Amino acid sequence: VNVDHVLKIDAKYRELSLEVQKLREERNAHSSSIKGKPTEEQIQIGQEIKEKIEKLEPALKAVGEELNDWLLKVPNPAADDVPIGKDETGNREVRKVGNIPKFSFIPKSHEELALALDLYDSKRAVKIAGVRAFFLKNELVLLEQAVLNFALDFMIQQGFTPMTVPWMVNKEALWGTGYFPWGIEDHYTTQDGQGLIGTSEVSLTAYHQDEVLNEKDLPIKLVGISPCFRREVGSYGKDTKGFIRVHQFNKVEQVVLTVADESITREWHEKMLGFSEEVLKALNLPYHVLLMCTGDMGAGQRKKYDIETWFPAQGKYRETHSASYFNDFQSRRLNMKYRAKSGETKYVYTLNNTVVATPRLLAAILENYQNADGSINVPKVLQKYMGKSVIK
Repeated sequence: VNVDHVLKIDAKYRELSLEVQKLREERNAHSSSIKGKPTEEQIQIGQEIKEKIEKLEPALKAVGEELNDWLLKVPNPAADDVPIGKDETGNREVRKVGNIPKFSFIPKSHEELALALDLYDSKRAVKIAGVRAFFLKNELVLLEQAVLNFALDFMIQQGFTPMTVPWMVNKEALWGTGYFPWGIEDHYTTQDGQGLIGTSEVSLTAYHQDEVLNEKDLPIKLVGISPCFRREVGSYGKDTKGFIRVHQFNKVEQVVLTVADESITREWHEKMLGFSEEVLKALNLPYHVLLMCTGDMGAGQRKKYDIETWFPAQGKYRETHSASYFNDFQSRRLNMKYRAKSGETKYVYTLNNTVVATPRLLAAILENYQNADGSINVPKVLQKYMGKSVIK
């Protein structure tokens, strides 16, 4: 973004706004000064003021629209403790958690395991829906529902309000949450000009759009469960096997709206990251936490953590969670405020984080819980949802 250009447009907008405001005040004062029937001179003066306003108002509107378009392209400054870097190589590992499993056999990939157990079909899915489409079958469908329900139950226990959300939203919600303009090519759009969400964060964060909340009601804690849709533009040739990178997936997402205090926001950021870690610990999946560098964050994020879970067949960690906070970046775009105890009106601060996303997390479970005979142990916390302890 050319900030100097934005500032020039802003200066022009302020200049025109002031001119129009003065002319309107002059018009009002002129109208008030007329007593009885106006004279020819008064009529002429009024007409001249009117013509000036009619000439300037379209210019003011045009400059205002241009300014708004540019402001929506200005990214959020990163927090001071975010490492500077060009890409993922600049990310910093914060901690490793859990023991990487050791097998007495060569671990199979989640795709091999799922195909052998008749849990997955990609060939027919691709025939019906194109690349990166998939069918889950049999016990893997039950395992997916178990993971989603376990995550939802856990977040409800943390005091979050569970919500289903619109999957198709107006463009204002996508611009407001900062997914547009930067991610516009990675979103599907409808004939009616709406966009399919890539995460329920969009719907949950925009839930209070154009509202003024009360400080006593903050923080607002929401947890959404929804399908998510992404075009995966630029990922040609990556993760073509299995269900690591797909166009449609399911996710449980946490969103918090809180007061305009970055220290409190940062406390919530760590707390929300902790909720996701608790879920992975309960599933007994090894993972590590990364602090993302400036070059590997979204344009709207002020600070971001990624959690990557261990995949034995690949011998590496893969991203399964993202936790971000934005300060008032999203709330300004969504016009979302609250009335502070002092009576002052402020913009709320927003945060979000993945709780679980499937089927990618299912892939991690299959690979980490596999047995030599190709069967899969069901994590203990999911057995009550599944009604069984082994998939074979």
